[in-house]
Amino acid sequence: MKSFSKGILAITISIILLVSCSRKKDNFISRNYHAVTTEFNTLYNGYLALEDGRLNLNESYQDNYWDVLPIERMEVMDVVMLPGQSKNENFNRAEEKAVKAIQKHSMNIDGREKNPQIDEAYLLLGKARYFDQRFVPAIEAFNYILYKYPASDKINQAKIWREKTNLRLENDELALKNLKRLMRQEDLEGQDLADATSTMAQAYVNLKALDTAIAKLEIASVATKSNDERGRYRFIQGQLYNALGYKDSANIAFDRVIELNRKTPRIYMISAYIEKIKNFDYDNGDKLALRTLLTELEENRENRPYLDKIYHQIAVFHDRNQSDSLANVYYNKSLRTNSKDQLLIAKNYQILGDKNFDASLYREAGQYYDSTMNNLVTDSKPYRVIKKKRDNLIDVIYYEDIAQVNDSLLHLINLPESERLAFFEAFTDSLEQKVKKEKELQEANERNKGGLATVNNNLPGQRMNMGGGGLPGQGSTFYFYNPTTVAYGKNEFVKIWGNRTLEDNWRWSSEPGSGGAGLVSGGDLLATATEEERYDPQFYISKIPSEEKEIDSIWKERNYAYYQLGLIYKEKFKEYELAKGKFQELLKSNPEERLILPSKYNLFKIYELIGASSEALIAKEDIINNYPDSRYATILSNPELASLVDENSPEVLYEKLYEMHEDQHYETVIQKCEDYINAFDGEAIVSKFELLKATAVGRLYGFEPYKEAINFVAVTYANTPEGIKAQEIQSKVMPQLSSVEFIEPNDSLVNNYKVVFQFKEDDRETILGYKQELDTILKNIKYYDLKSSMDVYDPNTTLILVHGIRNKNVAQTFDQLLRKEDRKKITKPYFVISSDNYRIVQIHKNLNTFLNLSNN
Repeated sequence: MKSFSKGILAITISIILLVSCSRKKDNFISRNYHAVTTEFNTLYNGYLALEDGRLNLNESYQDNYWDVLPIERMEVMDVVMLPGQSKNENFNRAEEKAVKAIQKHSMNIDGREKNPQIDEAYLLLGKARYFDQRFVPAIEAFNYILYKYPASDKINQAKIWREKTNLRLENDELALKNLKRLMRQEDLEGQDLADATSTMAQAYVNLKALDTAIAKLEIASVATKSNDERGRYRFIQGQLYNALGYKDSANIAFDRVIELNRKTPRIYMISAYIEKIKNFDYDNGDKLALRTLLTELEENRENRPYLDKIYHQIAVFHDRNQSDSLANVYYNKSLRTNSKDQLLIAKNYQILGDKNFDASLYREAGQYYDSTMNNLVTDSKPYRVIKKKRDNLIDVIYYEDIAQVNDSLLHLINLPESERLAFFEAFTDSLEQKVKKEKELQEANERNKGGLATVNNNLPGQRMNMGGGGLPGQGSTFYFYNPTTVAYGKNEFVKIWGNRTLEDNWRWSSEPGSGGAGLVSGGDLLATATEEERYDPQFYISKIPSEEKEIDSIWKERNYAYYQLGLIYKEKFKEYELAKGKFQELLKSNPEERLILPSKYNLFKIYELIGASSEALIAKEDIINNYPDSRYATILSNPELASLVDENSPEVLYEKLYEMHEDQHYETVIQKCEDYINAFDGEAIVSKFELLKATAVGRLYGFEPYKEAINFVAVTYANTPEGIKAQEIQSKVMPQLSSVEFIEPNDSLVNNYKVVFQFKEDDRETILGYKQELDTILKNIKYYDLKSSMDVYDPNTTLILVHGIRNKNVAQTFDQLLRKEDRKKITKPYFVISSDNYRIVQIHKNLNTFLNLSNN
């Protein structure tokens, strides 16, 4: 009975409490029940979710230490979210908890809030929206606190967070104005003071007032309770001092970061050391002390995650001390550290590329620049700078490869039989030894590690995995997860195999325009040879060209490559010594007649540029005496003509020919292009004549001849601007022009129709006379603005067109638009065609097909 009474009493008390905890009743129990429930249940879970979201943001954000760091670690993403969507589920959960607290525990009685935790809920709501990058709704939440809870103890935080949000909305001046007013009106201290002054510092940085930003960061670094923030603020101070050019002050700021040691994230300390090293005075500083510091940083086990930056800085140190070989070693060590800093990787590759470029190793430089671009943001300014430099290397790499391969072939061709045999015997012996060592090492790896080779167990002849990176956070060594190793692999493939199309038996196909007159390369031979042939010297000897025609082709291709290299080194890179060597080697090798005179003239210009007066005089007299009728001799004999436009220069002739093309003299253009191509063979302008000729062929003969001519330009002059343009026409324009199906006009849509008069084998004067008379007649037609034009259709047919008619019936009864006296003058029959079908007729030269369809 007693237990029953206790149960009844408990139930009764519970009912009384529940009734008394109504949100509509202003009493002690209700206020405290909702306040406690809000703070220790809903808001507690909401702030836990908010903190988890902030930690995720910090972990995913990658600071760019090559630029001034932002005050707050948060990347603003330009992703538009739909209503109800969130960039981070933690922030979504925090917002839900804040909304729940407001909806279920708000006690708004007689216009006043009785639950003291609701302002905290709105603050949580604003923060969740802020970190979820929904800045306008976040400002609404903060403004609601300022409007509804002016006496709240969270009012200062709400004001600070509102201005942080204004900064994200790029309202820097407004944020500063409001924060200055807050600092005047309130005596802020602790974390509120740190947050306010750090936000002001970011605004000043945005407005380029760096000195004021430094002062605000000093206040924030002293006031903050977080050592993480303190280390960041002091590091940013050092960066700002460096931006202003105050290196001594910057070093003091970096020293203060280093003093924090393990109290702040280690990345700040390492970056502070590196920034101090960058400020080192190599002319007056203690280099021994600097080298000792770099060695200590390298050998400290705690610094292993940051070896990419340390190795790079050691490489820079050796570079400044003219120790190029040591510098190269450390640049490569930096590349092999699995760095996540894409800009650091790009900088390492770029420096190595520049070194090879300065050493005239253009092929290697091109490969490094390829890797540099793979680690830069596409279409960014640094990317475009490197791409332009890389594009300039395309031709030199292409012709150097041809020259190298063909020189090797010619060397083998000229070797006596006994020396050939000795050469290939040595080659096959080394090949056998290499394979044997690889097999032994592989067997050892399988015995020791169960057949699972690690990154460091590279076989001889294989490059160590440069970067070895895997999926983020997993440390995987899978090759394709690391852009550095992928870029290296691409370069090595092109180095061995060239630019191959994706097709079956790609290793057996010879690349168009490759060196050695299309001969199989060494990589191809090893790939296609049988096991027995691979170690047989006679197999390789049998592949050496022996026919005179084949050898002559190799010789000519090698000479042409030398000529092009001479021009490239002279014109593009101003490497006059290299250019001189190429031209001199060319003239010694009994070149074709067409290359002799241009080579001698270019040598003369080089001698002038490098100040070799006596050699220049000899070259000049040679050209004038032995080639008196050439345009080069004319210019050298009359120096005053050099500053004038040469009427017979290739450029002037091209301009004249282009004007003829505009006037539709296509047959003449094609013939003269062929003449000029032969006359200027070996000069850069030949590709322009070829492309102009291809265009004229297309206009005169139609799609198929045009397709063939464009393909010739794309393949033969692949590395010139005209060749690249031809390749673009092949890939993008040709598919659009290929259709021969006529289009049935839709009467419900506006169409353009042409009235066409056809002339067969009439002379041009007669056709022009008819056009003039037609123009006079068209002026007399009312209500229509009609004009005429003349188009060449093929070598025997010319068309005169009337434009400006948008209705098919009107076009078909064109003669009825004319006055009676004018109608008698237009006796020639005409036909009507839509603009779309006329385009097809001109492209595919199928006018007869169209006329037959129209008559039916």
